[in-house]
Amino acid sequence: MASVDYDFAVVGGGPGGYVAAIRAAQLGLKTVVIEREHLGGICLNWGCIPTKALLRTAEVYNLFKHAGDFGLKAEGVSFDLAKVVERSRKVAGRLTTGVGYLLKKNKVAVVDGTARMKSAGVLSVTGKEGSAQADITAKHIIIATGARARSLPGLEPDGELVWTYKEAMVPKLMPKSLLVVGSGAIGIEFASFYRTMGAEVTVVEIMDRVLPVEDEEISAFARKSFEKQGMHIRTGTSVTALKKGAGSVTATLKAKDGKTEDLTVERVILAIGITGNVENLGLEAVGVKVERGHIVIDEWCRTSVPGFYALGDVAGAPWLAHKASHEGVLCVEKIAGLAGVHPLDVRNIPGCTYCQPQVASVGLTEAAAKAQGYEVKVGRFPFQGNGKAIALGEPEGLVKTVFDARTGELLGAHMVGAEVTELIQGYAIARTLESTEAELMATVFPHPTLSEMMHESVLDAYGRVLHM
Repeated sequence: MASVDYDFAVVGGGPGGYVAAIRAAQLGLKTVVIEREHLGGICLNWGCIPTKALLRTAEVYNLFKHAGDFGLKAEGVSFDLAKVVERSRKVAGRLTTGVGYLLKKNKVAVVDGTARMKSAGVLSVTGKEGSAQADITAKHIIIATGARARSLPGLEPDGELVWTYKEAMVPKLMPKSLLVVGSGAIGIEFASFYRTMGAEVTVVEIMDRVLPVEDEEISAFARKSFEKQGMHIRTGTSVTALKKGAGSVTATLKAKDGKTEDLTVERVILAIGITGNVENLGLEAVGVKVERGHIVIDEWCRTSVPGFYALGDVAGAPWLAHKASHEGVLCVEKIAGLAGVHPLDVRNIPGCTYCQPQVASVGLTEAAAKAQGYEVKVGRFPFQGNGKAIALGEPEGLVKTVFDARTGELLGAHMVGAEVTELIQGYAIARTLESTEAELMATVFPHPTLSEMMHESVLDAYGRVLHM
């Protein structure tokens, strides 16, 4: 069968793959994307975007329930679950179509099918109906196949009573009771959505606190807020078994002290991590190294085999769409020989959780900074001291900044509260620019805005806070 030659072949059309393809095409390189399901990947179709549509619905619904606090009347407020899900799917569909347009605009070829590494520089592509297509040869092959939900023995999802994120995103009914296993970003976002919409929600986390990658102080603040909303949280606890009934699931919970108890709920959501999509790609045939379900790469996204690259979720943590996109650009630009390309510093990647209240962070936590030997200065500013937050009716929250006491370097920033997922980029820019407290203090923040709290937190770290 005849082959088609390209400069770049990208396996996977998610936020890492399609961005890499666009950047390669912009640099004048003949590029193709092979995608087996939907352009946009998990992020646009089953992750970042549709979940934010659901969470926006929950946010608006919650505001309706508190209309009286704003001098408004909204009686008999309810929701149509089918339409809630329909809106989420429409949002995802619109953006998927947009990705196709961008690829076409940049003259990137798109092949619907499944790719397998055949040999160095050669991909064998099978169509969606199983029909063989022409082999694709490329000087450079980028693997951006993403990841999927991880399961554990005895905790396998069935799509009916035990859900992964996919089923949780398109519920046919609103469960009266729900168990969420795992309190990372995915678990907490679903817990927040379903609790706001009226479900009785229990969150089980094997670590000693929720959102365990976040700063301990922010994690504790978030937990209090979740519990105030009526969420039940069990930390230091694991789920050892799930017993399915006709319309319910009984989970066996085991605490650190070994004590067990049973909890019966209508549905269970598994949010216990993800594993890379490394199977059936022919990686073994070409010698690409895989460890713990992820492809091993260096700082330039190069695998163990010349000419093969990997990026995004399939290449490991942090499992974030914006990390994948950035890797796609730096990988292509490095290959193209552009000057000024820098490896990705994961400490400068902001992380966001879109629960209520929102959580966002960048850089080192206070504990991590101390563990690395830094002497730190820490600043804090509460939302209740900010005029805009009070006017919004969102006075619960905290902004925390961590500085190197010796140099003034901003080591990390951590936030919980309304719209902090939008605010965190200010600190991300500051870290990229290697800003110190001096530049941040000298920056004029507009009034009245939530961003003023970012300024005040910096001032507080140096004993100069003005509004607290």
